[in-house]
Amino acid sequence: MSYWTRWCPVGAMLMCGALQAGAMAATCNKSVRWYDDGAYSYRGADGQPTGFYVELVREALRRMDCAAQWQEMPWARGLVELEAGKLDILPGARKTPEREKFAYFSRPVNRSPNVLFMSKAASQRFAFTRLADMVGTDFRLGIQLGVAYGAEYDELIKNSDFLARTQPLTSRRSAWGLLQMGRLDGLISDEVSAWVELQNLGLSNAVVKTRVVTSDDPGLLALSRLSNTPEFVATLDRTLQAMMNDGSYKRIRERFVPCVTSAETQACR
Repeated sequence: MSYWTRWCPVGAMLMCGALQAGAMAATCNKSVRWYDDGAYSYRGADGQPTGFYVELVREALRRMDCAAQWQEMPWARGLVELEAGKLDILPGARKTPEREKFAYFSRPVNRSPNVLFMSKAASQRFAFTRLADMVGTDFRLGIQLGVAYGAEYDELIKNSDFLARTQPLTSRRSAWGLLQMGRLDGLISDEVSAWVELQNLGLSNAVVKTRVVTSDDPGLLALSRLSNTPEFVATLDRTLQAMMNDGSYKRIRERFVPCVTSAETQACR
């Protein structure tokens, strides 16, 4: 016998049922970060957020009888809010030891490497095979605040000469124009985001993808340790796996990402 059945008089069962439904709904509202981010999240024609991560999280929470409350904010602020417990879920995060101190992580939901892109003019001057090749040059690298770019980057950023080559940015999308204008030489970006943004901005021929891959770690959903439980994360993982199995994950990703998706690897085939 449930709590509600035990304490509700028979004549008031309809009212208690409504109270029960309201209480359950109230206990499962999750704030989720979104921002203008290529195929992953953007404002749709109806003014509401949409995109691969938005629709993936929306469907997963729906299956868990939860509701998403969308919070628009830059990436760096999202990390701060997640750590403080003011944001419940931050989609598209890569797991790092520092982030594990304040966040749980879901199973992998996306695999798209972080790659160095250059302006066409810069690609004719610089032939890098790794990020360390920038040291001792006059290369100007755009980096997005709070983004994890991989182990090599984490070490290089401690080098004052490499640090001098970098220009911190709040928004990656606006940085593509800086490359076109010659104010930046390169930018590290998620490959899928770059595909979509460069196409939308009409800059596909002005920016060149290099062979320098800074990280290939999968994208996960980061969940604040202050506002979520391990049990919730485990249920979320089971829900995401069910979406992989029934084909809904693949259908959602292919609506927004311009490639055929492998549900096994969460990447482009």
